[in-house]
Amino acid sequence: MSHSTHTHTHEHEHAREAPRQAPEASCSHDCCGEVPLSAPAAGEPAGESRRVRWLRLLGALALAVLAEVLANLTPPGAAWRALGMGMAVAAVALSGLSVIREGFAALIRGRLDIGALMVVAVGGAFALGQWPEAAMVMTLFALAEHIEARSVERARDAIRGLLALSPARVELRQPDGSWRVVEARTAALGALARARPGERFALDGRVRAGRGAVDESPITGESLPVDKSPGDEVFAGSINLDGSLEYEVTRPAGDTLLARIIEAVEQAQARRAPTQRFVERFARWYTPAVFCLAVALGVGAPLLLGWPWHVAVYRALVLLVIACPCALVISTPVTVVSALAFAARRGILLKGGVYLEQARRIRTVALDKTGTLTQGRALLTAYGALDGRLSAQRSFVLARALALRSDHPVARAVAQGLEEEAGGAGGAGGAGAATPEVLAFGAQPGRGVHGDIDGVAYVLGSHRWMAERDQCTPQLEACLASQEAQGRSVSVLADAGGPLAWFAVADAPRPQSREAVRALRELGVRTLMLTGDNAVTAQAIARDLGIDEVHAGLLPQDKLALVQRLSADGPTAMVGDGINDAPALSAADIGFAMGGAGTDVATEAADVVIMGEDPRRVAQTIRLSRRAHRVLWQNITLALGIKLVFLALALAGDATMWMAVFADTGASLLVVFNGLRLTREPAFGASGLPWRAVPA
Repeated sequence: MSHSTHTHTHEHEHAREAPRQAPEASCSHDCCGEVPLSAPAAGEPAGESRRVRWLRLLGALALAVLAEVLANLTPPGAAWRALGMGMAVAAVALSGLSVIREGFAALIRGRLDIGALMVVAVGGAFALGQWPEAAMVMTLFALAEHIEARSVERARDAIRGLLALSPARVELRQPDGSWRVVEARTAALGALARARPGERFALDGRVRAGRGAVDESPITGESLPVDKSPGDEVFAGSINLDGSLEYEVTRPAGDTLLARIIEAVEQAQARRAPTQRFVERFARWYTPAVFCLAVALGVGAPLLLGWPWHVAVYRALVLLVIACPCALVISTPVTVVSALAFAARRGILLKGGVYLEQARRIRTVALDKTGTLTQGRALLTAYGALDGRLSAQRSFVLARALALRSDHPVARAVAQGLEEEAGGAGGAGGAGAATPEVLAFGAQPGRGVHGDIDGVAYVLGSHRWMAERDQCTPQLEACLASQEAQGRSVSVLADAGGPLAWFAVADAPRPQSREAVRALRELGVRTLMLTGDNAVTAQAIARDLGIDEVHAGLLPQDKLALVQRLSADGPTAMVGDGINDAPALSAADIGFAMGGAGTDVATEAADVVIMGEDPRRVAQTIRLSRRAHRVLWQNITLALGIKLVFLALALAGDATMWMAVFADTGASLLVVFNGLRLTREPAFGASGLPWRAVPA
């Protein structure tokens, strides 16, 4: 087994084990437990509105403040003391009953979470006669927890917002020809649905009638509209911009491309990043260690150092409040989920936090040529006339007539290219030029096609056929040499008198490929092209795009072996789009599948799926990974740094319970807000512009 394959197996084992691993010392609240960040909020009691929750917490805060005022400003007396204690108890009851219940349950299970620590701390404060402080601590803690829960909800909303992209209802054609709006989940495969201008598609399908532009940015991240006509695919969640489109349903509601994106993002949370696993392991030891330190302080200091018991116990209680690793444990999942959701909204689907973190280490990117760096189809790139016996316009009309009769990819490219040129003024075929009839049409495998037009025999064929016909003039040879050096396939139109015109066809690079390669080089990443095509074509495209190294004439097993060798030398990514790329995608440290909307085999083999066909997303993924890594360690440093400062203050006797609460919940809020920056701040492209604004 290769090194990279072993790495994948190891990470997938972690992914399978992850749901069973819960940090023993994590908080029981949804900020720190194993509740997925895309799940519904669990921070509020069932049936309680957010407004009622706020009113209850504000009422508790008012009672706690009054209890503090009575304790400090009223004269000594049983009546005032009883009234203050009553207000303190009421404040604790209003704000912290759920915390107390969870705390007692945790203590019974022997689990040291924030609920257990708060029960011990508040109970101890009451026992020491510090009831105003106990009430204020519990109220502030509950208020901060509520604010934190609302903040974490934003991370959930980043994923849950994907669900809202697909309408719940769809307009279907009925057997009698009428149209009726029904639940999308009831639509059967093969049903005919309709999307009006401005509406979102509710289901995946294939256009049967109508033409129009569709905004697929929610799925692929591509900001430019895509023209759709009969036979083209449409995806749930995309927006029909103009024209009414009727489409045949090809996938049920639960299996649309959008549904699979959401499911993959949900599952990605289980594949924990190495930093997240480290934090969870650390949290298992951190809280018990601090709890033991608090017990030692509360019991040992009076016995060994002669401290007053109430002073030692109070400092120990402060330590307990500080001890919860809530901020530390939540620092990683909020950041990871924010980054995963941000990427998904821009057409980049990472299958786990582990790949989000690994992408920053990539130093070599191997790219497939056909369909990844190029458009994957032959295009007419250049053409010209050779002989003055016929006008250039007439030569192009004859070539188009012959090419239209063939189903060979090169001939189809010539016909389509000349057709497009014929539509423009002064184009190849002339505006509105009629296509002449071809008689006695035939094809010569490996050579080209031939036919009679207006009583004259013409051929449209390869360089080889021209040589066999002894029609390779010096002018033609010079032209062919120039075009073939650029990796183009050239067809020649000729009659019995000699060559008349030439047509160069090539698989043209994608408009974004040159910028994609430049962005990778700016990140310090070496680029390689892996292709089964011939070396001349591959070298020509590599020179045009700025690729560092070319490996041509490769079979799938050759790509696999090369990627394995590259991975042994350092972190390597493979970018491909087809079945022949699947072995290399699996063997790479990170595999990127291009065009995830239609290449199922490559999508299954890859770790990152680029839903559109924009190779710039590879560099953007690496940039997002590096940015997320910085935020992760900022959060860890914040969480641990604040804890350490307040632990030192508590041991020195300079920290109060109020300060302890702010140390815990304040740190949690800071790391949540810092992690949420990844949901709204753009990751910038090589040009310094936001993702969706990077020019093509």
